[in-house]
Amino acid sequence: MKHVVIVGGGTGGTIAANVLARKTSKDKVKITLIDKSGKHYYQPAFLYTALGEIKSESSVVRDESQLISKRVRLIIDEAVKIDPADRRVDLAKGGSLNYDYLIIATGARIVPEEVPGYEASYNFYDYQSALKLRRALESFKGGVIAIGVGGIPYKCPPAPGEFSCLLDYYFNRRGIRDKVEIHFLYPLPRPFPERSVAGVMMELMERKNIHFHPMFNIEYIDPKKKIVYSLEGEELKFDLLVMVPPHKGAKVVENSDIKAPGGWITVDKYTLNLPDYDDAYAIGDATDLPISKAGVVAHYEGKVVAERIAAEVAGKEPTSRYDGTVRCFCDAGYRKAITIKFNYETPPKKPKPSFIWYIMKMLVNKTYWSLVLKGWV
Repeated sequence: MKHVVIVGGGTGGTIAANVLARKTSKDKVKITLIDKSGKHYYQPAFLYTALGEIKSESSVVRDESQLISKRVRLIIDEAVKIDPADRRVDLAKGGSLNYDYLIIATGARIVPEEVPGYEASYNFYDYQSALKLRRALESFKGGVIAIGVGGIPYKCPPAPGEFSCLLDYYFNRRGIRDKVEIHFLYPLPRPFPERSVAGVMMELMERKNIHFHPMFNIEYIDPKKKIVYSLEGEELKFDLLVMVPPHKGAKVVENSDIKAPGGWITVDKYTLNLPDYDDAYAIGDATDLPISKAGVVAHYEGKVVAERIAAEVAGKEPTSRYDGTVRCFCDAGYRKAITIKFNYETPPKKPKPSFIWYIMKMLVNKTYWSLVLKGWV
């Protein structure tokens, strides 16, 4: 009997658990999923929660136990240390688990406190923060709104630009767009890391009268004066500031004997193995791969790792490999969206806003709980 331990119940961990359960037999493989809260959040819904388009809590969060195969044992606890040499995971409530295979799907954590004055800002990177931002937007009657990024890397690279475009749509529907200035503060010289996508985002911002501030690395915020300052010496006075918080890897990664420069786990870009450990994998936001930290990446990687482990358990040579594929849909407002698709070898093409891509994004939102997390798509 082989024991597979999965640390983290986000998108990648849940998909890996369900695909493993489907592709292995219960008399040969035991699957254990460790999750700190036992709650599963659909993080793309946070943005729509902040804008008031999603108001049902069940569209955002569900019990992890409802989403995984009955074969999977769920432990609601926090992993505090991983020892890949001894094949052991230590738990906060005491005790430890030994494994034959390990999947680390611990994601990224937000650390807004690393920006002095962060309490003067809002964000949509957790559910309670998204609700707080929604209330602030609902009471906003006019003035300057700034959207900034507290550090790179962060989850979902298109999110701040997407939110800026959706704010334009939001205030137009409220009939007060002419009373609102939207400013987009970004730490790079263009509004998206990939040049072809950045061109489209720049066109959208110009069309929507969104003021773009390139090379604006947030240094600190003055809550009393309501001014945000950059490392480059620029400053902007605001009435409402929305900041993507700085991100770090999970604390358990920092506490473990794992190669993880900056808190991001080093893995083989194709097999997703940890260096020197063929029985240990890391997926999703937890890794140091030079690709988007996004749910779709965890989605693809979770399936790859599950298929590799299933093949090994069956005595076969694993052939499943991750090719760096990223595909996501970015809402541009007014029922149009763009699609961004690329992999290790092929950069993204210049996207074009389309109603079809908007429908596809809404379809993903609708099928996330029933199809995506099962690993069927």
